[in-house]
Order: sequence, then structure tokens, then C-alpha cells
Amino acid sequence: VQLVESGGGLVQPGGSLRLSCAGPGRVFDYYNLAWYRQSPGSQRELVAEINTGVGSRQVKSYAESVKGRCTISREESNEIVSVRMDDLEPEGSAVCYCNATVGGMNYWGQGTQVTVSS
Repeated sequence: VQLVESGGGLVQPGGSLRLSCAGPGRVFDYYNLAWYRQSPGSQRELVAEINTGVGSRQVKSYAESVKGRCTISREESNEIVSVRMDDLEPEGSAVCYCNATVGGMNYWGQGTQVTVSS
């Protein structure tokens, strides 16, 4: 399963960024999807995740550090999972990874760099 991330780059403190991850087609509907980030010298950590549910069955969850400043969404028609991050802080500079899991299988994108700096 190939996951292709896009949208990383340089953003000023307090700014916003939207990352997108394209999946392998309609089968993406059956995957739980998530975004992780990894700062230099730190372990990879979960930022946000979204399940396969639709409508009222859809569940989103966020790390405490980004709650209120982050929104994850999935576009079923385009097989894309996106995350919007607002009010970014310099400490938020990291490589961000898309993750998809199904049936015990775990897949990762190649990562996209997000740098928060003035």
C-alpha cells in the first residue's frame, strides 16, 4: 500500500498548514487513518486519527498537545486523508507521517517536513 503525503513546508509561528495523504484507491475506505509526527531526537508520536466510520459512526481523536488546533478529515471520493494544523509553534517542527492500518497491517508514508520558523 503506497501512501503519498503532500503539503509540508515552512510556516511562521502562529500560522496554519494543511497536509494531505493520498491512498491506494477505494480500499482506503476500510483503513483507519492517522497522522504522526517526529521531531529531531524524539520518538514518533500520534497527532490525530480517524476511523472508518461514516456520519455519526465516524470517530476522530487528537493528541492533547494539538487539541483545538488540529482537524483531521477524510475525503472518501478522493481517497485522501488530510490534517489541518493551526497556531503552529516552533516546537511543532517535525517530519509528519501518514499512517493506515487494516487487519493488523500497518502502512506508512515517506513523511513530509513541516518547519515552523520566522
